[in-house]
Order: sequence, then C-alpha cells, then structure tokens
Amino acid sequence: MTRLSISLTALFIVGCASASSNAQRSSMPLAWELTDGVKSPESAYFDEASGFLFVSQIGDGGATGKDGDGYLSKLTPDGKVVALKWIIGLNAPKGIRSHDGRLWISDIDQLVEIDIAEGKILSQTPVPDAKFLNDVTCTPDGTVYVSDTTGCKIYRLHDGKVEVFAEGEELEYPNGLLVLDGKLVIAAWGKPNDDFSTDIPGRLFTLDLETKEKTLITPEPFGNLDGLEPARGGQFFVSDWFAGKVYLVDSNGKSRLLLQLPKGAADIGTVPSERIVIVPQMMENKISAYRMKPPEKSD
Repeated sequence: MTRLSISLTALFIVGCASASSNAQRSSMPLAWELTDGVKSPESAYFDEASGFLFVSQIGDGGATGKDGDGYLSKLTPDGKVVALKWIIGLNAPKGIRSHDGRLWISDIDQLVEIDIAEGKILSQTPVPDAKFLNDVTCTPDGTVYVSDTTGCKIYRLHDGKVEVFAEGEELEYPNGLLVLDGKLVIAAWGKPNDDFSTDIPGRLFTLDLETKEKTLITPEPFGNLDGLEPARGGQFFVSDWFAGKVYLVDSNGKSRLLLQLPKGAADIGTVPSERIVIVPQMMENKISAYRMKPPEKSD
C-alpha cells in the first residue's frame, strides 16, 4: 500500500493463529524466513522464466520518500540471497510484475522497467498526476496496469504511453492488481481516514478490460486489501495489511483464513511449483515463506 508513519505505510496462507504466536500455530509450516538487510519489504514476486524471487524494499525513507534508498532484492525460491541490493537508487518501490524478460516496478509516481538478465534499469516512465502508485500487473501483450491507491485510479502503460484506465470511488481505492481471463482483478483498500483506517473497508472485484464493467467477488466489505495472487481452482490469495491476515478466497467470495500475522502483511507472492506463499512483513522487517499443505484426501 514505512517509516513515514504507521498509518501511511498501511497503503500497503491453513488455520487460524493469534497475532502473538505469529502464525506458528498455523497448519501452514514456515518454509524459510529472511531478516538480514530487510527494510520495509513491500512486494514479493516470483518470475518463473528466470527462476528468481524479487522483493521490493522501501528502505528507511518512508512510503513516499523520494530519497533514493529503496532497492530491489534478488533471491532464490528457497530464500537464499543472490543479491540483497540487486537494483539500487529507487525511492519507495512497491508492486512488481514481469513480462518478456522485463520487470515492472511502481515507484511513487513512476514505472520502472528492469532488464532481468542484465540487472539494469532500462526506463523510468513518469505517471502524470499519480499520488501513490502501488501494485502492478501485465497483460499477455505487455500492457502494464498500475494502481494509484490514494488517487483512486488505475493507470495503463501501452507502447510507451500512459493513460488513465479507470478512476473514481467505485474503484474503492485500489491496491492489489491481477490480470486474469480478460479481466482486471482488484483488491481494494477502502476509503482511508487520516490514519488510513477505514470506516468501510475494500472488496475483491473485477473490471472487464474491454467494457470496464465491475463485478463483485466478495459482496460485502472485506478488508484493507493489499497482496493478490492466483491460487488453484479459480481461487485467490489475498492479504489484509491492517489486520495482518492472509486469506484464500474462492470465485464466489467465500474466504478462508490461512495466516494471522502482525500488522503489515503486504504484497504477497507465490512459488506455485513449491506450493509456497511469500509474505513481506513490512512492519517486522521480515520476509516469510509458508508452505501450503496438500489437500486432504477424502474417504
């Protein structure tokens, strides 16, 4: 959705556990955890083509600080550090997605393009009028979508041109994004108060990429939603930043709590082949990976 303030950082898997136990009583076992060199991790993303896990780290300067101390880390799927500060000189990097050998990262008011093989920045595209760029997703043709949570907009970058794709309060202050089957799946935060709490939290819904028709997945207000990843059987992994929860949500909007963590469960990633869900714990300066248990066999 930092160190700017607890509220500002807010802009940003089976069984229940209390926050004090930090999910240790969850039926999802901890696969690995990383704390050394971790500073306000916001997004985790596994790039299947390269086989590496990338994590955006906001650093010490806060979620809107244009201070150049943000960086991108490169890890193996089992949590080994390849390069802690693989890409440096960013400000407050957040959402990450890849397309055709490139990573796209949001960074406050610009989209950063990185060549994965070369490990270098290729472009930095300003997004005019952006307030708080957050999550990123890509279509098969390489179109990039990015949410502006506090601006209540979704921008689109195609052929080098940035434009507003959708805007207005019906977007419910969008955070997590995912392109799936011709639709843009959106995990919304809800309209924030001054401290970024909400009177009415956000929901999970879709916008048709052609018609922009909105279809609810969770009919009722659901949470201050942040991370969003596809799961098996048309389900979704969704994180609630403020509540520190990670859910599994089916296509009918039924949710199941997977993890209870401290406040700050940010933009989750997955390694599907390993059945691992990776949670950047922003307020804990920690990256945690949990392994999904195989489905129980029925009699």
